[in-house]
This record gives sequence, structure tokens and C-alpha cells, in this order.
Amino acid sequence: MVFSMSASRFEELVSAALDSIPPELTRAIENVVILIEARDPEEPDLLGLYHGIALTDRVDSQYGGALPDTVTIYRDAILELCEDEEQVVREVAITVVHEIAHYFGIDEQRLHQLGWG
Repeated sequence: MVFSMSASRFEELVSAALDSIPPELTRAIENVVILIEARDPEEPDLLGLYHGIALTDRVDSQYGGALPDTVTIYRDAILELCEDEEQVVREVAITVVHEIAHYFGIDEQRLHQLGWG
């Protein structure tokens, strides 16, 4: 059974998760677009995806004029995992922080060690 939630409520949860990131980190985030989609077409169970060039991999002279990086949160995949709104809130927060961490160059292994896997 999939937990049901309106698209606007889900967007509110993503916004709240972004707001929970410490200000000193959010000030460092540039040229990133946050998207919400139903599912990843290639990996339907994927909860979120960072696509771009992590800060740790950027070379100033090569990065100028680059298209924005994207963080995509997959609503239906998250809702499918959850039984109630409390679980959705938690899963959205974990997913948002996880994908933003990739922007800062933190890899999967380290995220799992930190409890954000």
C-alpha cells in the first residue's frame, strides 16, 4: 500500500528539509535547481538523484557558464516506502540532505557512515 499525499504537501516537506540545512552550508550552494518528479524512469526505486559537478571537482576556469546542477527528489518512490506522514517527513529529509551532500562532494560510503545513507 502506497501512502497518499498531495503534491503541494510533498513540496512543503522538501522545502522544510532544505530549510533545515545550516545557513552556512546553504550560502555555499550555487547554481543548483531542486526538482520533484514522480520517479526516475531508469531506476524506479531511486529516491533522489544529484546530477552535476560536485564542488570538490570544480575547476573555476572550466565550470563557468555551466548549466545548473540538479537535485531531483522522487515523490512516488518515497511515498511507496512510507506508511504515514511521519515516515515521509523523515525520508524526505534524509533524501534531500543526502543529495545536497553529493553537491559538496561527499560520497555514498561516507554518507552511510554518517547515517545519511
